[in-house]
Amino acid sequence: MIKIGLVGDLDESVPAHRAIPIALDLAGKSLNDPVGVEWIPTDSIESEEQLLEFHGLWCVPASPYRSMDGAIRAIRYAREHACPFLGTCGGFQHAVIEYARNVLGWRDAEHAETAPDANLLIIAPLQCALVEATGSVIFRAGSRLRSAYGTDHSTEGYRCSFGLNPVFQARLVQGALKIAARDLDGDVRGLELDDHPFYVLTLFQPERAALRGTTPPIVAAFLAASAAYAAEKGTAADGRQATRPIRR
Repeated sequence: MIKIGLVGDLDESVPAHRAIPIALDLAGKSLNDPVGVEWIPTDSIESEEQLLEFHGLWCVPASPYRSMDGAIRAIRYAREHACPFLGTCGGFQHAVIEYARNVLGWRDAEHAETAPDANLLIIAPLQCALVEATGSVIFRAGSRLRSAYGTDHSTEGYRCSFGLNPVFQARLVQGALKIAARDLDGDVRGLELDDHPFYVLTLFQPERAALRGTTPPIVAAFLAASAAYAAEKGTAADGRQATRPIRR
């Protein structure tokens, strides 16, 4: 069984929260592999040991989270231990903050939703909020998103008011973090880590396709990476075998 941890605070009124287990189930059926899904409340994440049993982590929409520190702790674990990671909407935003703080050393990097008066707002309000909006995204050639979708573009849905602050964009993507998708105006809508087996961030919510009975391509790719991770580590479904860190 592939065990996936959903980092976020479950709220059944949130469409993405209803869609994500369906998306994973559809993807699991396409792989002919059972999937176990466990919600991990952000305010419960206190140590890496709580995350060792998972074969993939998905930081889900609907922030602010009950614990930003808990969410960032889980994201850092996935990044440092080569654990497949998908961050959508709020997950995208908090993964960017984690990278800025712990890779670039910008310890005061913040989110405008929770710290609007901070000096280093890596995540800032979008010029036009994308609440229940849809739009085209263009995938970078060679990106995991392009490979997963099998095309260079897609129409995706959003429920989002915050995104990557363009003031810091160039400095953020000078290293392993790369732009993987833009909208038709050129704004960043997807990011990936080059030095990680599977680490994909989308400001859009691909999981919403599952509410229409369609398997989201990037979710299928995420689950395939999680299955490979489970096989490589030889981790039992309920085991807690330690993993090798890839960066600190």
